[in-house]
Amino acid sequence: MTAAFTTVRSGALTTVQDAGRPGHAHLGVPRSGALDAPAMRLANRLLGNAPDAAVLETTLTGCALRPDRDVTAVVGGAYCPVTVGGRPAARGAPLLSVGAAVAGVRSYVAVAGGIAAEPVLGSRSTDLLSGLGPDPLRDGDVVAVGTAPRPVPLPVAAPWPGPAAELVLPVCLGPRADWFSPAALRTLASGAYRVSPHSNRIGLRMEGPPLQHASTGELPSEGMVLGAVQVPPDGHPVVFLNDHPTTGGYPVVAVVLEPALAAAAQAAAGTPVRFVLA
Repeated sequence: MTAAFTTVRSGALTTVQDAGRPGHAHLGVPRSGALDAPAMRLANRLLGNAPDAAVLETTLTGCALRPDRDVTAVVGGAYCPVTVGGRPAARGAPLLSVGAAVAGVRSYVAVAGGIAAEPVLGSRSTDLLSGLGPDPLRDGDVVAVGTAPRPVPLPVAAPWPGPAAELVLPVCLGPRADWFSPAALRTLASGAYRVSPHSNRIGLRMEGPPLQHASTGELPSEGMVLGAVQVPPDGHPVVFLNDHPTTGGYPVVAVVLEPALAAAAQAAAGTPVRFVLA
């Protein structure tokens, strides 16, 4: 038999995530998947798992898990304290409790064998927008673990990058940049923005100078891509993340280059943001 975890404390938001469901936008299904994919892949690599084996993604407050037998696990992503049986443990040791994030937003709990949730459209990821995949963890939930690969020696330390003091987002102009005045485009490239506390897996919301629409017309709904910078009527940009809707009716002024989005996943509320035209 394989191992299983009982969720002792589910935290603010703990979900199952892997590489997600790319390629289904035509069905109205978002990509989903781990927001900080490099952190997920590194944690899995340290365990000998496949790079995109399913993990648990925690948000800000961590989680606590009780395994029913010995397991090997790694915690990566946002830095947080890890304890086993109430005693501090190094990241990369078998764990019970993942504490609140000290730096960053999302931590990843990878276990040898991966999380064995039932795949939907080829992915085990929780999709908060469409409701596909397993529900977010609740206290008392039991999480199954897959068959562990052959044991691998865990390193003493791994090069986990910390969150940046300032989030720099390289962008290319979007398909509806002409809906904004030259002054609004200058504001986007030079304005002092901060991450809003209302951000989530759907989008990173901005606080700062609004971007005024130059056009007063109505835009029909059109396809949206990962990293799209959509501007609703209040003028405050929203950077679409993995659970973003596949269509939208607000103009997209720019698109963030995908390699920069892992850093966006770890940007806490209040983090300064700067958009740079690529």
